[in-house]
Amino acid sequence: MLKIGEIIQTVRGIVETKIDMVKLDIQDQFAGVLTRMIFLIMMGGSLLLVLLFLSLSLAFFLSQYFESPHMGFLIVGVLYLFVLLVLFLLRDHDPTEEKMQKGLKNFIFRSRIFKKRRDNE
Repeated sequence: MLKIGEIIQTVRGIVETKIDMVKLDIQDQFAGVLTRMIFLIMMGGSLLLVLLFLSLSLAFFLSQYFESPHMGFLIVGVLYLFVLLVLFLLRDHDPTEEKMQKGLKNFIFRSRIFKKRRDNE
């Protein structure tokens, strides 16, 4: 017959193994989230540079078109002021906020969703 000590050791081993599996799963999920966050930051930085150079190009083009060295930059500045005003007015718009949050959550936690789908199949 099995002794109580052996049963306790077996249960303890099972629990420790389960804890180790959960730790590894958490580490994998954290690494996936961190990787996506770094990727998102890099994409944002690249987008910012692209926007900067396109803005400068548009400003110089409009300056040549209107034959005024400052008019192109003024128009681009007013364009960005308009975008800022629209974003300011939409800041408390719940559907817009929910869509943005849902999109970010889907991007950052995508690996977890795909893993669940693969497990279900």
